Amino acid sequence: MTRLASGDRRRFLQVAAAGAAAATLPVFAAWPERPIKIVVTFPPGGASDIVARVLGEQLAPKLDQAVVIDNRPGAGGSVGGQVVTQAAPDGYTLMLSNSTPISIGPFALDKQPYDPVDGFTHIALIGTAPCVVMANPKSGLKTLADLEALARKNGRLDFGSGGPASVGHIYGELMKKELGLNLVHVPYRGGAPMTTDLIAGVVPVGIDVITAFVPYFKGGQIVPLAVTTATRSPLAPDVPSVVETGHQKLVLDNFFGLSGPPRMPADVVTRLHDAVNEILASNDIKRRMVELGITVAPASQPAFVAYVKAQVGQLAPTVKAAGVRL
Repeated sequence: MTRLASGDRRRFLQVAAAGAAAATLPVFAAWPERPIKIVVTFPPGGASDIVARVLGEQLAPKLDQAVVIDNRPGAGGSVGGQVVTQAAPDGYTLMLSNSTPISIGPFALDKQPYDPVDGFTHIALIGTAPCVVMANPKSGLKTLADLEALARKNGRLDFGSGGPASVGHIYGELMKKELGLNLVHVPYRGGAPMTTDLIAGVVPVGIDVITAFVPYFKGGQIVPLAVTTATRSPLAPDVPSVVETGHQKLVLDNFFGLSGPPRMPADVVTRLHDAVNEILASNDIKRRMVELGITVAPASQPAFVAYVKAQVGQLAPTVKAAGVRL
């Protein structure tokens, strides 16, 4: 066996130590080395799609990589959710998460396709958007108290939403449960046909995310009764929150966030979380989000996980009790 001189032995040990140290560096230290995909669980053109594209435009220069949007609609967002939860946890497949594929869709299927909390790495909370409970002017309803009184007087009250297992549908079921009312869901194939029938008086009450309805409030074609968040929406500052009407248990935020597959590397999660929060600090981005009815709400990564757990705990029993099926 060849013996090394003392100087050679020192150099050999130094090289070996350097190699061992390099081996302990994070596997994803060079991330990202290729384009990143953000899965959107709805078709192009909706609020989730717009938020994802705004986020992608801002993330690309921060990460020095292209960010592409991949629309995977279907099954209450569960189609896209399943794509992400089964993806490699390498930081290259992410999801624009929100209440539908996380807190509603998985529980409206015969077989739950994934765990909405532990089946993902919930990276960063972007913001929240309220639903709005609204009425046709001819119904005579002006407040949430009016809605309760009419439902009790008639023994039932119909309400429309954008479809089965939509956030508007589930909010109506939550109202039914918490207020003890006989509210009967009238499903539509999207928010647009529901809006048409609400304006025409075919259905007296509608519940949906606020974004598309502000022009109808201003034009007097639809009467907003309450927004479903704890505080008023900047999109409709004259509309009371459900808390103001005395219904703390009816608070529901429709959230938007960035999530990924489970067991993502901690350094990648931290980099993405910090990048999103830097983006949300921009006044221009805040204005763009307000235009979509979204209040920017940056939070720590653990706080976002806790938020998701709390909302799933609130909505999953409602979805199951209502027998909602997709």
